[in-house]
Amino acid sequence: MPSEEAKPVLGSEQPLFVRPDLPSKCTWHIGADPSTSPHSRKHLQEPLKILPNILSHVGRTPLVRLNRIPQSMGIKCEVLVKCEFFNAGGSVKDRIGIRMVEDAEADGKIKPGYTLIEPTSGNTGIGIALAAAVKGYRCIICLPEKMSVEKVDTLRALGAEIVRTPTSASFDAPESHIQVAQRLQRELPNAYILDQYRNPANPLAHYDITAEEIIDQCQGQVDMIVASAGTGGTVTGIGRKLKEKISSCKIVGVDPEGSILARPVHMNETSPGGSYEVEGIGYDFIPTVLDHSVVDEWYKSNDKDSLTMSRRLIREEGLLVGGSCGAAVSCGLRAARQLKEGQRCVIILPDGLRNYMTKFLSDQWMMDKELLEISSDPSQLHWWSNHPVSHLKLQAPLTVMPDLCCQDAIDIMKKEGFDQLPVVENDGNILGMVTLGSLLSKLLNHKADPKTPVKDILYSQFKQISLETPLGKLSRILHRDHFALVVHKQRSCKNNGGTKIQMEEKTVVVGIVTQIDLLNYITTHGQA
Repeated sequence: MPSEEAKPVLGSEQPLFVRPDLPSKCTWHIGADPSTSPHSRKHLQEPLKILPNILSHVGRTPLVRLNRIPQSMGIKCEVLVKCEFFNAGGSVKDRIGIRMVEDAEADGKIKPGYTLIEPTSGNTGIGIALAAAVKGYRCIICLPEKMSVEKVDTLRALGAEIVRTPTSASFDAPESHIQVAQRLQRELPNAYILDQYRNPANPLAHYDITAEEIIDQCQGQVDMIVASAGTGGTVTGIGRKLKEKISSCKIVGVDPEGSILARPVHMNETSPGGSYEVEGIGYDFIPTVLDHSVVDEWYKSNDKDSLTMSRRLIREEGLLVGGSCGAAVSCGLRAARQLKEGQRCVIILPDGLRNYMTKFLSDQWMMDKELLEISSDPSQLHWWSNHPVSHLKLQAPLTVMPDLCCQDAIDIMKKEGFDQLPVVENDGNILGMVTLGSLLSKLLNHKADPKTPVKDILYSQFKQISLETPLGKLSRILHRDHFALVVHKQRSCKNNGGTKIQMEEKTVVVGIVTQIDLLNYITTHGQA
């Protein structure tokens, strides 16, 4: 699968953006002569008793039977999971990180003193940083802001330098992690991007080794393989080898809602371009290394099912897994219903929980994201927990316009006894908040003066709730925040002069709720 090379545009002074979704030139097909492959080959090796360095502890991950969860769901077939979090760096991406580095060394593309750069969602970066630490390369990782603090801390501990990029940036935007990495490569001497999206070493690592491990561990009896897709290298590499050696094996791909990797294309229409919390899978483009032809069936995962399943895998099977493992297993068990007793399904578990200690392992985080069932929340035990916010009888809030100056906002808060004011547009649409705390901080640090309009110092780190929000949820919010903004979605129709009526939706403020409002309701309406 030779990678595409960027070609300069005649008369252009700017280097061409090398797209990560270029069509593949790979000529692989079932029945192809292995001797005609232009790529290096690796072979499954017997494990060493003493390892020369930690990079040798990548691969040979255990295959473990799931018991309680499949039984609880009435699954008839045997379900095995390939525990990739036992790799040295904690994920399946260690395999491709090391393979890409070793192939680049063998091809003379990198030498001692070079800088390795990689745009990544984290795990590939950790695999590359691990190799760089052992081999002595400088390493720069471009990472979207969405990715966990644990991944950042691990990368820094390995000596990698981190460049954060906006999560909302599309892959081809100048501020995306891919374009930022390419810009760094152009600016730094002896810098090289390994490029997991286009590098043939990505699927080859799984074609040569991961798939062979599965076949060896299962003694050739595999009826279904399930793998979640990020770059698609895992499902492509394993899928190609299984198609060659066990043609009856069904290959199942898992893609999160909001991503566009699944096929047929209409599967991605539920929430195209939407955001999702599970890290490391799904993209807004089709990576060059993904071969759709080897995937027999796709399933779409969602955050709630995925992260709930990850927590079940930890609690019921003792597997310390990451969030994308829950995506693979929740969809894999749906697919496994097709299999009968005596058949075998193997699901790839990409990484472990180390990277998500402050995310889905936290009840508070899960509740904040509305991914934890109410029944598992202790705050729901109170008599008032299921009462809606509308019962608080909140007064209509005092709002201010964005051009109001800071001094006027201070005077209003002083006169009315408020600590915060919603800032709204002429039509009532909420822009943000101006709070006493943020005003004081901006003025003391000379980031604003009394004449600065409040639109320049908006505070946006606040929770929005509706009148139907249960007081139990409000209570959790007020444990950490001083207030919550009660909002309402308002739809309106307008005619712009043509024959077609345009529908608009805006968010308007209907109240501000604080701890005293909740406390007053509880004490006033308290039950004996």
